[in-house]
Parts: sequence; structure tokens; C-alpha cells
Amino acid sequence: MTGLTRYQQLLVELPQAPKKWLVTGSAGFIGSNLVEHLLNLNQSVVGLDNFATGHQRNLDEVESLVGESAWKKFQFIEGDIRDSKTCNQACVEVDYVLHQAALGSVPRSLNDPATSNAVNISGFLNMLIAARDAKVKSFVYAASSSTYGDHPDLPKVEDKIGNPLSPYAVTKFVNELYASVFSRSYGFHGIGLRYFNVFGPRQDPNGAYAAVIPKWVDAMLSGQDVFINGDGETSRDFCYIENAVQANLLAATTKLESATVCNVALNAQTTLNELFEMIRADLELRGKKIEAGPVYRDFRNGDVRHSRADISHCRQTIGYGPEYTIEQSMPQAIDWYINSAKKV
Repeated sequence: MTGLTRYQQLLVELPQAPKKWLVTGSAGFIGSNLVEHLLNLNQSVVGLDNFATGHQRNLDEVESLVGESAWKKFQFIEGDIRDSKTCNQACVEVDYVLHQAALGSVPRSLNDPATSNAVNISGFLNMLIAARDAKVKSFVYAASSSTYGDHPDLPKVEDKIGNPLSPYAVTKFVNELYASVFSRSYGFHGIGLRYFNVFGPRQDPNGAYAAVIPKWVDAMLSGQDVFINGDGETSRDFCYIENAVQANLLAATTKLESATVCNVALNAQTTLNELFEMIRADLELRGKKIEAGPVYRDFRNGDVRHSRADISHCRQTIGYGPEYTIEQSMPQAIDWYINSAKKV
């Protein structure tokens, strides 16, 4: 298969040799997209979710998209990663684990650090132990760019982190520490994917902790105010969901000699002001007139001012090569948000 990227080769190879995958947080945004892609690749998938932040509607949509034959290869377990027996059950005869289950959101963790700790640390450890004991081939977990904390350097490089700025960031850093210890102590090598502002279809626009892009699109479509924390010059490295899916599949099928973490992003920066104008322009191309500008308010406690990822380690380690820029993928994301709004 000369001329193909490693990911393109993987998309050819996986359907020819189906495996059994566990996706925790399978009813959530990233988890449900992973389930969809795996089923379309002829894989068997076990999904685990307690619906704390995930939704049955996400699984229903996946079922409608992949078709009856592929859906028969999906087994769902409703359960909580804080229960070790549930984790053990979910890992039975599994080849690859994609651990996405967590309580995200910096503000949520500031409001309720105990629950974030219980899910993101105790739950993570339960899954790590269960996967090790089940002798799975690989353990890939959702890490976070929040781990970089107040380190000022740009772009962010995996081995240079600062002080964490929220309980959520602490939990994600502890995940990496546990994965490293399991690698040294048991020879069980996990790979953490430090996501940078992933967006795309099935990202929930509702709730107090909704991510910025779906929340803003929803507000613009319904004629509500769009709020920006700070002056709008805060910047982020926005990463489309397809890039995150690629990273997960590549990471799971990469043989490691030790635990590692990889940035999953574009190595790009978009300010919140630029993001607002990008979304407004895309909606206006569709005939939606957005007359009001954003409403600025105080900076949010625990937020990082600027973020951009160096992705060279991810390229070298697993063959990651993001295929979608924010400009290319925003119209696809907005298509889904608009169609989703029509169904409500």
C-alpha cells in the first residue's frame, strides 16, 4: 500500500481483521463518534456509559447511521466506572480499550471537585486495573490539554507542563502519573491523548458546561446573546472530531515500549473573536442574519489564556496526521448542529 499514510493503511487493514474494542463514555460526544467509526470498520464494540453526561440519543443516531448489520456487533453496558466489577465485566475478552469516560469541564470541577476526583481518578484507576488484568492489547485514554496549566511556552510540548489551574486539570495529570506507574511496575503501557478543544457532531450545546462552539451556534440560531469570557483574544487550538478518532485508532494499534502522552490538535491558534466571526459568517452563508456582536464579561477562573499544541511527538509516535482544519470542518459541524436543532 505504497503512498498511503499509516491511518489510511489502518482503515484498510482493520475490516480485514476485526477485533473487540471497549469504548467507555460511549454515549458521549467523542465516545459515540468512536463507536460509529469502529462499527463502520467491521469491528465488535462494547460500550460503557452511565449517562451522567452522555445521551441515549447519541447511540440512537449511531445505530441509524451504521445500519442493522453493523449495530448487531455493538454491546452496551449501562454502568459506572467507579464500580470495579462493572469495569472488569466490560473488559472481558476485549482487545483494545478506548477510555473516554470522565467528568469534563473546568467550571464543573471547581464547583464539585470531589465528584470529579471520584470519576476521573478512582474511576480511571478501576479501568486501568481491569484492562491490565484482562490483558488487553492496548489502553488508550482521554488526557487533556488542561495538564499544561500555567506553563507559558507555545506551542505546548508534552514534557513541559506548569501548575494545574483547576481540579479537573489535577485529575487528568494524575491519570498520566498512574499510566506511567503501571508501565514501569507491570509492563502495561498506556497512551494518553491530550485533546485540545475537540468539536463536531453530537457535542451537546445544552447545559451549564457546554463547549463553546455548539453553545455559540445554538445561541446564534435562537437569537440569544453569545457570551465571551474576557476580551475575546483568548486563543485555542480547535480540533475536529475526525482528527481525534484518527488519533485513538492509531494509538490503540501502536506497540509501545513505555507509557506516553501525545497532543491531539492542529498546531494552530484561533481567538474567540475569530471563532465568533467564523461561525457568524458560516451561518450567514446559510441565510441566517446575525446582527448582534458578542457580549464580553469577566475572565473565567481556571481558564488558560492561550493554547496551541506541538503535534510532532504524536506524528512520530503513532503516525498522526490531522486531516481537518477548523476552516474545513466548521461547516460540517454546523450542519449537524442545525439539523439537530430542527429535531428538538
